[in-house]
Amino acid sequence: MLSRAILASSCALALTAAATGADLTAYPPPPAYVPPPPLIGWTGFYAGLNAGYAFGGQNSATAVAAPAFVAIAGTSIAPAAAASATGVLTLHNSGFIGGGQIGYNWQFANSWLAGIEADIQGTAVRASARAAGAVADPTDPSIIAVSSLSVSNVLDYLGTVRGRLGWLATPALLVYGTGGFAYGGVHQEAIAFTAFVTPFPLLNAATPGFGEFTSTRPGWAAGGGLEWMVSPNWSVRAEYLYYDLGRTTFALSPLVFGPLFTNFVAVSTRWNGHIARAGINYHFFFGAPPVLAAY
Repeated sequence: MLSRAILASSCALALTAAATGADLTAYPPPPAYVPPPPLIGWTGFYAGLNAGYAFGGQNSATAVAAPAFVAIAGTSIAPAAAASATGVLTLHNSGFIGGGQIGYNWQFANSWLAGIEADIQGTAVRASARAAGAVADPTDPSIIAVSSLSVSNVLDYLGTVRGRLGWLATPALLVYGTGGFAYGGVHQEAIAFTAFVTPFPLLNAATPGFGEFTSTRPGWAAGGGLEWMVSPNWSVRAEYLYYDLGRTTFALSPLVFGPLFTNFVAVSTRWNGHIARAGINYHFFFGAPPVLAAY
């Protein structure tokens, strides 16, 4: 009897160990935890930096001269001198532009965005040009008035306050258009000189005319771009803008031809151009985390 009991107990222990071993191999460890991707949203304030290049536009300078005082009636060399100092100079304003921007975005209807942005940039945008003209006295073709004109333009700074309207092609990629008010600091200098070429002694030169103009000009700007949210708080962008600050006109000091006559030269310039730039923004999300847009 005792031997049978011992044998039964041994069999029971062997079966229990086998079952326990089977249970251990039947339940593998749980898979590793993978956190969900970060939520992406656009509503909120942001601030950042930008840099790029400004170029092009219709930056021609038109110089118009006219006799302002003729001491001797019928002096035909006065109109000839004025005509020689009248012309159009082509200026190609271009240079580096860079600064910062702040703004606010509002995401609505899942995939649409509206916002407002203000920026200010310092620039190295400038251009200069020189032209010369010659006109003969209609009453004596041997008397020729020769004039030279030099003009230089500088855009010191440019700022804008613009609205933005965009569409989210994906939760992280924004395609937008923008437009609004622009302002800029412009500076221009010009110098004109006229002399006469003649085979006999005559008044051969005039006092040169000088002029300088500095102003803050209002205008407008419009364009568009792409912005990519590379993380919940950081985005990068590429943007194009066209700006137009209107036209300025200023007069040079008189071109005085001794006691015979005096001419005045006025220079008129259009201030506009194109900007291609890149930027980076940090987005401030206060309160609750941004909500993932539904598509």
